[in-house]
Amino acid sequence: MDSDARTALPLRLPPELWLFVEPRRRREQVEVRYDSDASLGHVVQALGVPLTEVGALLAGGVPVTAAHRPVPGVLLEVRPVRRPQRVPGWSGRFLLDVHLGALARRLRILGIDTAYRNDADDDALVEQAADQRRVLLTQDRGLLKRRALWAGAYIRGTQRNEQLADVLDRFAPALAPWTRCTACNGEVDAVVKEEVMDRLPPGTRRRYDRFTRCRCCGRVYWHGAHGRRLDAIVAAARSTRGGPGPT
Repeated sequence: MDSDARTALPLRLPPELWLFVEPRRRREQVEVRYDSDASLGHVVQALGVPLTEVGALLAGGVPVTAAHRPVPGVLLEVRPVRRPQRVPGWSGRFLLDVHLGALARRLRILGIDTAYRNDADDDALVEQAADQRRVLLTQDRGLLKRRALWAGAYIRGTQRNEQLADVLDRFAPALAPWTRCTACNGEVDAVVKEEVMDRLPPGTRRRYDRFTRCRCCGRVYWHGAHGRRLDAIVAAARSTRGGPGPT
């Protein structure tokens, strides 16, 4: 495209979205180069911001869609997703990419339906998110920009607890601790000790009497040596979450 076919557009970007753009553009208003054939959604994503992170778009103070064609000289505004976010057609289920295994375990501890495989490629993730109506959680910005992605979110934080707090704050999912298998995401049921006796270490047989078992993979659980640490995760989640989940 010849340079004379491009113009500059004034665009206002809130601090919540600065992490997605180059350091030199991290200010409240920037000038962006514009191809007259491009939509506002294309302009925003070219700037570095996935549309999954955008709550509203405005042109001249008027709400518009990502398909809007910008007009030179008209101020554009990009607003972040409002929290807690409500996703139309979503039933509270997540899908995590291969780099978020520790987060997947924590979500499952809280009883949140969380699909995860450590060998799933990007195409498979996009397809599964659409087929099962799951929100895809990732830190891969390119993956979030895929047109075929049904719904997704960028996870903030480098530590597991930070990432979990971000998910709970953004989506406010309903919590049901200790109801899912941390290994396969299956639902667990209470089981009498005698039914699982042959699968328990000798020390566990002596010390514990309450057990649950996964309906899908058969894994057996009890409140063992790591119980206090896991209880702390649940307590922190309940404190962060508050209120009912989405319906």
